[in-house]
Amino acid sequence: MKAVGYTSTGPIDRPGALIDFEAEKPEPTGHDLLVRVQAVSVNPVDCKIRQRRAPEGDYPAILGWDAVGEVVATGGSATRFKPGDRIWYAGAIDRPGTNAEYHLVDERIAGRAPASAANAAAAALPLTTLTAYEMLFDRLEVTRPVSGAANAVLIIGGAGGVGSIAIQLLKQLTDATVIATASRPETQDWVRELGADHVIDHSQALPGQIAALGIGAPAFVFATQHSCSYVPQIAELTAPQGRFGLIDDPESFDIMPFKGKSVSIHWEMMFTRPVFATADIARQGAILDEVAGLVDAGRIKTTATEAFGAINAANITRAHALLESGKARGKIVLEGF
Repeated sequence: MKAVGYTSTGPIDRPGALIDFEAEKPEPTGHDLLVRVQAVSVNPVDCKIRQRRAPEGDYPAILGWDAVGEVVATGGSATRFKPGDRIWYAGAIDRPGTNAEYHLVDERIAGRAPASAANAAAAALPLTTLTAYEMLFDRLEVTRPVSGAANAVLIIGGAGGVGSIAIQLLKQLTDATVIATASRPETQDWVRELGADHVIDHSQALPGQIAALGIGAPAFVFATQHSCSYVPQIAELTAPQGRFGLIDDPESFDIMPFKGKSVSIHWEMMFTRPVFATADIARQGAILDEVAGLVDAGRIKTTATEAFGAINAANITRAHALLESGKARGKIVLEGF
């Protein structure tokens, strides 16, 4: 089968950073589904893994953790899906990725793809949806009020893939006020289009901008990027007993500024459930089924903003380069081989 992978870690602008190659078609066992991949998207985690994790063995490592595809075979313990079903999922970081014609995924972390969304449009959503949903509802528990705080969520990096879906989930599933940060006119317009109630500029000091809104100190802050750069500001602007969540990988993180206000800190890694096969692993499939229903009801829209063509090394290289430039808005998708 056709696949895209890398043979050594390093920057994306070197020759052969990603290559096209032929790989052996996998066979499903246990809870696995064998999926014919139809569309994928590219996420920051793809870039991080390519930069940091050397391939094991003699074969290129395959990246990619978002996919929409057709089930073609099932393992002996798989019961949720059958051949011919169209599914979407974000996979597991400790298994080969989705940048291949065929891919294995545990059926418990997959959902039925939204019928109303084309393959590429749907492929933009699984990983970021799971990340945002788990952070908002499982970690920050945004439906559990913070006494005396404004029922508001500040999303730092609102125009990125995770921020773009977090805004929509909050507007559709809660009554919270959504404050999103964006620093360029086009990204500010994008987050407003997605439903943000207020937009502030993360290149400027945040506490003053929050105070100027006149709504009080927000109960919740969700940093999708550069979290360590904002620690003193987040500690200042968050309400006492509020909750702060982050998903990026700071080299260090000073938790002490949050002690005085008893602000709790929450990490989200959407691969935790599949990697550790947690007792609630099937929650990821349930989340994806719920969000597929929201898409089909017209309440959630795709965050795909760039279509880079077929799934091959040249196009995925372009996608990695755009993500690493820091100028991406929404999600980059690719379709077909």
